[in-house]
Amino acid sequence: MAHDVSVSAILYPVAASADEALSRPMGRAARERQAAVLGGGAVRFVTEEAGPAFATREALLDAFAGRLDDPRPGRAGIAPEDSYLGLVERTQGAAPAPVEPVFRGGRRWPVPPARRLGTVFRLTISYWRILGADEAAPDEQARDLRRRVEAAALEPGRLRALAQQPLRPVKPQQPLDVGLFEAPAPEAPHMLIPDE
Repeated sequence: MAHDVSVSAILYPVAASADEALSRPMGRAARERQAAVLGGGAVRFVTEEAGPAFATREALLDAFAGRLDDPRPGRAGIAPEDSYLGLVERTQGAAPAPVEPVFRGGRRWPVPPARRLGTVFRLTISYWRILGADEAAPDEQARDLRRRVEAAALEPGRLRALAQQPLRPVKPQQPLDVGLFEAPAPEAPHMLIPDE
């Protein structure tokens, strides 16, 4: 039985920065390989904030009308392949300073100040960022680079890129070590059970 189901993938912008991805990307790609061809080199998938901060959610949705999913009544939705933008709520202002315990009047902690932090709404964009010369290639491991180069000689941008990489194993995982009193389970050979 054959199913003819069309699956739409999100087409993410390919650009060197979030602002460039928002206004004038080099193109759009669903896969890393396509993005690397469009960008002319190595790329990394990132999600960053872009554009100004807005006081209300509605102001942000109005500013980017037609580019974001708008749940308000009477607003049109966007195509699934165009859903690379989102919005986040952030606090604005300084957090209250730490306080010391007072142990007065039956209270351990002082009454907190009535000051509230303000809230702003920011646009987020997920895109394929073109890696610059100061950033690590996606398959370059931090542990290998540390052995070859002094850490002090690395540029800050490259160190930041290495720190944000996911850890990958150096070699493939070895098969299970079966002990003297263990055997693979008949119904699940990937699990070991004691046989005594």
